[in-house]
Amino acid sequence: MGKYFGTDGFRGKAGVDLTAAHAFQIGRFLGWYYGGRLGKPDARIVIGKDTRRSSYTYENALAAGITASGADAYLLHVTTTPCVSFITRTENFDCGVMISASHNPFSDNGIKLMNAIGEKMDDAMLAELEEYIDGSPASLPWATGADIGKTVDFYSGRNRYIGYLTNLATRSFEKHRVGLDCANGSAWMIGRSVFDALGAKCVVINDQPDGVNVNAACGSTHIEGLQQLVRERHLDVGFAFDGDADRCLAVDERGEVVNGDQIMYLCAKFMRDHGQLPDNTVVTTVMSNFGLYKALDRLGIGYEKTAVGDRYVYENMKEFDHQIGGEQSGHIIFRKYAHTGDGLITAIMVMGVMIETQLPLSALAAGCTMYPQVLKNVKVDDKAATMADPAVQAQVAACTAALGDGGRVLLRPSGTEPVLRVMAEAGTDAECEAQVDAIIAAMERSGHLLEVKKK
Repeated sequence: MGKYFGTDGFRGKAGVDLTAAHAFQIGRFLGWYYGGRLGKPDARIVIGKDTRRSSYTYENALAAGITASGADAYLLHVTTTPCVSFITRTENFDCGVMISASHNPFSDNGIKLMNAIGEKMDDAMLAELEEYIDGSPASLPWATGADIGKTVDFYSGRNRYIGYLTNLATRSFEKHRVGLDCANGSAWMIGRSVFDALGAKCVVINDQPDGVNVNAACGSTHIEGLQQLVRERHLDVGFAFDGDADRCLAVDERGEVVNGDQIMYLCAKFMRDHGQLPDNTVVTTVMSNFGLYKALDRLGIGYEKTAVGDRYVYENMKEFDHQIGGEQSGHIIFRKYAHTGDGLITAIMVMGVMIETQLPLSALAAGCTMYPQVLKNVKVDDKAATMADPAVQAQVAACTAALGDGGRVLLRPSGTEPVLRVMAEAGTDAECEAQVDAIIAAMERSGHLLEVKKK
């Protein structure tokens, strides 16, 4: 990760960590990079945004910077991150930009950059951009006269994306009652449009964005409202998205949450059974639940483990030609259809499995039981030194041996904070707590522990 851009873009508190000046600089660099540096007189960059109030500021600043450098800015307006990815790769744009802080509160915002095929931007280009933000070079050439770029209203791109999604479904949804929680975010129009077009009897909540209510006690990070809706309205299934709709979690007909691990399990099983999983592999992160691995073992389906972040999941999938991967949080990538996590595609795939098997979601997810988990964040004097300490390593090994095939422990550094994350999964919460506390005690005895941070 760089100084400004992490695994999921440049993100921070709007107007403080991420300012309109930053957005203008990013636009200036992108316009120059794809226009002047690469010698494309007709460079085109497409921009989407979520519903945060600050997104309008960044949209205007980015477009101003892009056009001032001689490239054209195409505005999708409010749309999803996967829509920007899809339009970038299918409409021959040089670059895609999404303005969103995903599942974060409205006071945060972010800028995500995508390459010409809708993948997250490569590190080399981001490093050069960060150098420019920090003043090197001190200036870039300004476009003048007829070379100044133009801003194009490209709302029609959203309709093309909606058409693409509706064509992915092989059966009508007309017999199903479906709840959608759009998180007052990017999916607030697209979600209903897709499910209505596919014939579902939809009940939609949190589709009234006002600029400050995105993710506010709703969506995939606060799924309780959707659970209540499914139970009270006797729906067949519910889907909850986050602010930019690249995540999706589900609720079964009983009102129980079906998380990203369980979604990967049931989709991978269906794909395997129907000859759609030629590699017989699911790509996970190290934070996927132990229950997923036990369930995949029972099915004879293999798995990869990457660092946390859907970027790393996608890179592994691309390198080894895997077809499905994701995170427990609901970032699920179906690589045949998208180059990023797409909450709406995930919902369509789950609906497809339900319709083809004629089974309720509860039955489809039943084979993947989540193990209890305890996760504690501990502040230490030095993350690397703590992890390398022989006494800490010995305690991790002892905990691993004690759990055997009945659980696991994991010690990993945070990518954004001076903390280590200590996690255990086992048969009971008490057993998880005991193993986590044993590892933390080893850190304290070794003199590394500064503080156990509350979530």
